[in-house]
Amino acid sequence: MEEARDSLDHAVTRPQGRFRMVPVRYLLPNLITLLALCSGVTAIRLALEARYELAVACVMLAVVLDAVDGRLARLLKGTSRFGAELDSLADFVNFGVAPAILLYVWSLNSLKTLGWVICLVLAIACALRLARFNVALDDPNKPAWASQFFSGAPAPAGAGLALLPFYMGFLGLFDDGHDWALVIGPYVVLIALLMVSRIPTFSGKNMGRIPGDKVLPVLVVAALAVIMLIAFPWEFLTIVSIAYMALIPVSMRSYRRHAAAEPRPPQVDSPPAA
Repeated sequence: MEEARDSLDHAVTRPQGRFRMVPVRYLLPNLITLLALCSGVTAIRLALEARYELAVACVMLAVVLDAVDGRLARLLKGTSRFGAELDSLADFVNFGVAPAILLYVWSLNSLKTLGWVICLVLAIACALRLARFNVALDDPNKPAWASQFFSGAPAPAGAGLALLPFYMGFLGLFDDGHDWALVIGPYVVLIALLMVSRIPTFSGKNMGRIPGDKVLPVLVVAALAVIMLIAFPWEFLTIVSIAYMALIPVSMRSYRRHAAAEPRPPQVDSPPAA
């Protein structure tokens, strides 16, 4: 996940010798990030070999690993500036480059240059979205409630939404992605615009603690989601993607409600002109 930025120098003990000792808790999140990067790059290879189901599964694995590495870093207190930069670079490859190449090879190459331009738009939108997120981390005036929302769709969610035509194709709704390129192309552009937009979307980063009376229901729902993902992966991902887009108007209303309740600083009247 996109981690908070701390200095790695505070986590390093400097012995008298030449090399520095780095605690293991700083290595584990970065190792998971590298595994996610390997999964995203492997998805590109599988797409070139026309093994599309495995390719999409590798991107989904990268999404899961991306959600794990940030939470593990915060749990182990192993966040670092190096880890944040590595995470951003891995996210660009996994959720910008890999989905773009998958869509191009599977469908959009039938549009020739236009299809490639659409894939470039998706990759560039992911890069801009990640850059904007990193800059927003340094905003000291951001209200506390704003952490409940993302500005635009986050990179993992954008990649999952962009791959929705794959899920529908695997379900047999259409046989060949090339036949639907004129529909898939505009849809991919809309997802790219959603990623770089200012539309508020719900953030799951504040779900680290669950009330005690809701632990069992949450465990049941989580177990059911894992079972559905394993037994009916494409049906489950299709439902999740549609539900995510349906929640966007709800998140917009919730954001406006929080913004309206935010106390505004008193205005000071300017002195009259001489």
